[in-house]
Amino acid sequence: MRIGAHVRQDDDPIGQGEHLGADLVQVFLSDPQKWTKPGEHPRTEEILASDIDVVVHAPYVINVASLNNRVRMPSRKAVADHADAAARIGAFGLVVHGGHVREGEDVRVGVENWRKLFERQEDKGGFAVPILVENTAGGDFAMARHLDAIGRLWDAIGDYGPGFCLDTCHAWAAGEELVDVVDRVRATTGRIDLVHLNNSRDEFGSARDRHANLAEGTIDPQLLAEIAARADAPIVLETPAEGLADDIAFLREHTST
Repeated sequence: MRIGAHVRQDDDPIGQGEHLGADLVQVFLSDPQKWTKPGEHPRTEEILASDIDVVVHAPYVINVASLNNRVRMPSRKAVADHADAAARIGAFGLVVHGGHVREGEDVRVGVENWRKLFERQEDKGGFAVPILVENTAGGDFAMARHLDAIGRLWDAIGDYGPGFCLDTCHAWAAGEELVDVVDRVRATTGRIDLVHLNNSRDEFGSARDRHANLAEGTIDPQLLAEIAARADAPIVLETPAEGLADDIAFLREHTST
């Protein structure tokens, strides 16, 4: 099992990964709250030479499902730009949130917009790295909050080979039982390519996305360790920075065989 963390110090991801004792790191390549196009990473050579794996998280502003042209069109371009930039540093994937439509809009059109993302990029040779769709915590009109919605999305995009990123805090907040979530996700998507293993500061079904360190949230830490073991996928911790090293140590201790 390769265990890592999202590193906040994106200017030196390998150094931070080594400091934490991580096998992999997740990074942003631009401000996650802006549409800034990613440039060349100043540590590209170091990243490519390292044994620490890298995965990239796309900016939060991206919403591929949106019916608003001023959001959807730049979202499509941003996914392609960030996938290209991720490939330049040898990342194994680009995590993209499932997105949503607004109240009163047809969720089916949002699903179709996701299909068009892959369909149109296929005409350009596909994405430079796999796109890992992440489940989200809230929103009544979200594309990837509940498993039934994820199933509808996968019916539309599955043939294009997307990956899936399971976030445990998001699933908990969405009201999805975690005891069998790995099996249910695999039954829906056929795969789990990455796990964001996060505890939650809030109660089950809260629709609130507030992460906690593994031993300090409302989810049983042992259940999180069991999910990590069962998923058989790389693990990224997006937990509060002050407890990240302890979270990695806890997970290694409770998943070792």
